[in-house]
Amino acid sequence: MVGLHVSIAGSPDLAFDRARELGATTFQIFTRNPNQWKFKPLADDTVALFREKRKQSGFRRIVDHMPYLPNLASPEKSTMKISRYTLAEELKRCGALGIDYLVVHLGSHLGKGTSVGMANIADACSEAIAGSEGETMVLLENMAGQKNCVGARFEEIRGILDRVDSRDRVGVCLDSCHMFAAGFDLRNEEAVGITMGLFNEIVGLDRLKVVHLNDSKGPLGSRLDRHEDIGEGKIGRKGIRAFLHYPGIGERPVIMETPYEDIRTMEKSIKLVRTLMG
Repeated sequence: MVGLHVSIAGSPDLAFDRARELGATTFQIFTRNPNQWKFKPLADDTVALFREKRKQSGFRRIVDHMPYLPNLASPEKSTMKISRYTLAEELKRCGALGIDYLVVHLGSHLGKGTSVGMANIADACSEAIAGSEGETMVLLENMAGQKNCVGARFEEIRGILDRVDSRDRVGVCLDSCHMFAAGFDLRNEEAVGITMGLFNEIVGLDRLKVVHLNDSKGPLGSRLDRHEDIGEGKIGRKGIRAFLHYPGIGERPVIMETPYEDIRTMEKSIKLVRTLMG
């Protein structure tokens, strides 16, 4: 399953057509504008059309990404309230559309401490899952290590997972650029083995459901969340190949969020990843 983030412009179901045109076998979308708090409810015919396209496509896994504005780790009550509402509503939208996974950024504790941020994220996930009738899993995405962020360390992700009430509805999305920026080396087979061995020891590969495959503009440990095209960044083609060949990675949906400029670049990225997979 190799794909990338595609547009839903016009109608969410068009994401299937765009993904197929690019040669993708999975994809990620936003179900709404990711830079606004307000959103329109999904119409019944929109839901029906999306589900029908899903059947026709044969895609095994589809991924949604949370809007950018929420901060689930925030200790500020007003931000916490609207962020939790957004997560709950987005999870309901995913359930209606039949989307498998909802990837969430964990956010910033705003200087109040990692433990506070972890507790807030876990509570937000537990509340959203409890209010959702679907089967969509919430996936915690590892962060790049920015100041006051939560989730750059594997121990923090494991701590959040352990606090969420419904274990079967929460998992992990690993972003290769974020890992590298946070200080986890991925530049060769040995480095990948050490990093992923640590992830398996602390979190567990069974909790990994989706991979965000991105090269990094910044060097190792830079804490810079800047994605680069596959093989063109500081991780490099050798490291990306080693990561893709680590046991279990190729079995998950592998989705790129690289700064592609046009359809040809997107097609080229998918072909390159398949080549690196062997």
